[in-house]
Amino acid sequence: MSVQPIDGAALLAEVEQFHRRFNVFPREAGYVAVALWDAHAHLIDAFDSTPRIAFLSPEPGSGKSRALEVIETLVPNSMAAVDASPSALFRAVSGVDGERPTIIFDEIDTVFGPKAGDNEQLRGFLNAGHRRGRLMYRCVGDGSNQTVVGFPSYCAVAVAGLGSLPDTILTRSVIIRMRRRARNEKVEPYRIGDHEKQGHAIRDRLAKWADQVRDRVGGARPVMPDGVTDRPADVWEPLLAIADAAGGDWPERARAACAELVKASQTDDKGSLGIRLLTDLRDHVLIGVDKLPTVAILDRLNALEDAPWADLHGKPLDNRRLSKMLGEYMTGDNTRIVSRNIRTAGGILKGFFADDLHDAWTRYCPPQAPPQDGATSATPLQPSSDPLFP
Repeated sequence: MSVQPIDGAALLAEVEQFHRRFNVFPREAGYVAVALWDAHAHLIDAFDSTPRIAFLSPEPGSGKSRALEVIETLVPNSMAAVDASPSALFRAVSGVDGERPTIIFDEIDTVFGPKAGDNEQLRGFLNAGHRRGRLMYRCVGDGSNQTVVGFPSYCAVAVAGLGSLPDTILTRSVIIRMRRRARNEKVEPYRIGDHEKQGHAIRDRLAKWADQVRDRVGGARPVMPDGVTDRPADVWEPLLAIADAAGGDWPERARAACAELVKASQTDDKGSLGIRLLTDLRDHVLIGVDKLPTVAILDRLNALEDAPWADLHGKPLDNRRLSKMLGEYMTGDNTRIVSRNIRTAGGILKGFFADDLHDAWTRYCPPQAPPQDGATSATPLQPSSDPLFP
């Protein structure tokens, strides 16, 4: 008896509509991305990597947990892991207690937030589990009777939390920035007893459709939108392959969502703290001058609004940390960026030269926005009579 083919486009539309009943995402692209992510959880063995999906917001009550609740009904073998230990996750993903789970991790800020303790094992697990075939090695046994065991870590993971995430997890994730619903934004009340069954019915059809398209998406190399390369392309490749397999308007909608969310993520996160430092030095500090003493650089950085430098874990950026952060990058001559002597009206001071930073600016910083009409980016922030200027 032949199996009736399932209309993938219609099924994904049903997944999307199920989310729309209970979730308000700030961007329409969010609904597209989440529907594709739900489907990908049924197909992760067809891909070389699995993107995480992360619902993040600055304040509680923004719908993050509800988004995870809906996802939980649509993915295979969901496992809520709010307070799960790394060892429990290793065991679950290894299949010791059953089939490999889809991990649903709410309140992730309690794990990686500023008040959290050392969670390097969990961070390592989430990083390694992004790529198929990666093992996490641990010693198993008592005392001297221990052996090294490799635990599989590859699994789909959805997280939600306040604030942000470590860069290594952010760059492996589709980011959905959540916000509180406005008064005119309405959703249905979510009732577990009623709606969980409805979600499970859709989940079961997703599983059947996944079986029908598994060979088609395996090894697929979908065309990426312009400008989406490297890690963002790795993140979105499985989702675009699923959209192509579904057909209809999903290939077009998926690529539009990919381009929008990748651009939003780059704008919101501005890369690592080091890239933010380089960018601020280029765009706000070393403008109109070819060098500045460290003390002047720190004054300018710490005076920037909407920048983290005046309050890094309760302290302003100082010369020691500035030197350490810039020392991670190289000059065009492939030597570490270090402070050098600058002759000023007040004597010899240590400082940094724009020429030393130029290669790092080119390699790591986003393109510089062109100056607006009548303005120039080369206007010094301080008068040339400042004694700290050469």
